[in-house]
Amino acid sequence: MYIEIALAKKSARGMYAAVTVTLSRDEMERRRLEAAEDLLRGITQAWVARKFGVSRTTASRWYRTLDGQGVERLRKRKAPGRPCRLSSSQLAEVREMFAAGPRAFGFDTDRWTTARLAMAIEARFAIRYDPDHVGRLMHRLGLRPKRAPVAPAEPISEIFEVPSAGIEMHV
Repeated sequence: MYIEIALAKKSARGMYAAVTVTLSRDEMERRRLEAAEDLLRGITQAWVARKFGVSRTTASRWYRTLDGQGVERLRKRKAPGRPCRLSSSQLAEVREMFAAGPRAFGFDTDRWTTARLAMAIEARFAIRYDPDHVGRLMHRLGLRPKRAPVAPAEPISEIFEVPSAGIEMHV
């Protein structure tokens, strides 16, 4: 399963192209634990790296951790970073604020921006967020879905005749 995630179709040159995939913390933990099972069964680190679409260095690090500290050390840990300053009920209220629209908070148009939502959050909860962080918060709450990838432009297949300007070419 992971090899399909890590590799795309073969290109015309027979090479595999890497695909950037973002796994959730749960999926990463599941991948590490599956890799640990394989490593405990004696499967080589190189094979584990290929199977799970990781570097050999990562597979080696998993093996050293498994060998020195056990399977439990490969489980996910609490996410690093500062905890959210808004409680779960306040986050639910932010969703309601978003649904009410910016006009309900004194803005003159119906378009939320991260700066406007940051001001509304500060006015309501007395918690100041940078507009960049509010954008991440909006994604997390499902208020601003990620944009769909732009499809590549179709190749131009029309052939245009170039006037010869009276010059004849002999091949």
